[in-house]
Amino acid sequence: MIGNITKGQSFYHCIAYCLEDKRRLSEQQKVELSAQEGTQHKNRAEVLEYNNCYGNKWELAEQMQDVRKLNHQVEKPVLHISIRLAPGDQLTRAQWIEIGRATAKEFGIDMNQYICILHHDTKQPHIHLVGNRVGYDGKLASDKQDYARMAALCRRLEKQYNLKQVLSPRRYLSHEQRQLPRLDQRKMRLKKNIQEALKGTRTYGEFEKKMQDKGYRVDKGRGIAFEDDKKVRVKGSEVDYSLRTIERVLAQNERLAHRQENKVKYQQARRVVSQAWHNRSHPVSVLQTGTAMREEVASGLSHLLHVLLRPEYSAGGSSVDPWQEEKRYLKRKKKRHKPRL
Repeated sequence: MIGNITKGQSFYHCIAYCLEDKRRLSEQQKVELSAQEGTQHKNRAEVLEYNNCYGNKWELAEQMQDVRKLNHQVEKPVLHISIRLAPGDQLTRAQWIEIGRATAKEFGIDMNQYICILHHDTKQPHIHLVGNRVGYDGKLASDKQDYARMAALCRRLEKQYNLKQVLSPRRYLSHEQRQLPRLDQRKMRLKKNIQEALKGTRTYGEFEKKMQDKGYRVDKGRGIAFEDDKKVRVKGSEVDYSLRTIERVLAQNERLAHRQENKVKYQQARRVVSQAWHNRSHPVSVLQTGTAMREEVASGLSHLLHVLLRPEYSAGGSSVDPWQEEKRYLKRKKKRHKPRL
């Protein structure tokens, strides 16, 4: 069992996401995915319980917002908790309701407004609990050590319902447990998709287009992050592909492609020059070729000389001599002065 807890500001957007189908999928895609995965993408959300609130997404958001006004000092009144089972585990509807109530009680919102929603669009069933951190008395539910409490709750529920034991978040494990390798299929899939998108890619725009075709939203700033269709955001550095690494791979692909193009042009120039030498002993054929042949030979010779006489440091498209650049760097480097006594 894996739990996640977040806090936010908008009741409406959180409730709308939990109650509605995915907007990115068309009706045809919902039917196809349901048949392929054995899941339910159309009408994926089932409300298990309303607690001190009722209605559609607008009515629920309005009711929670009215109670939230009892405490004007709260910046993030929305509590959003999701709990997912490990592969192979199953629970009944009644058991899910019990887990939702236990979760609400653990985080101090069992007397507050909240709704518990079961999603059927993944192979591993999971629930979403959207609650109001502000109670009817105006008091705020404590979020102290909420991540540790979530981990402890999941371990307790696993034993209670005979579910698979899942490792807690790494920060809450002992030193010995932290050394155990952990498997994150989402990150492994993202890393594989990044590697496939970088193959043969020379520009960042082309790379971003390939990642979007694979279903990711790319967020580039000082770093880079990828958001999948589940709205899960993963930094590139977490899968060993930071923005600097991606730019380095793209630059390397550009150099390799440039060298390959030069190699092809060099081979073509050699064939032209070789043909010209062959035609030296056949002046009649040379005269028959006319101006076009002479221009082709001149062009081939010019490019051949350019490739042969080009300095090594310009192979990657740079015209800066690295030796001269090193000399300038050493000249600029300040000398270390002895301290005055």
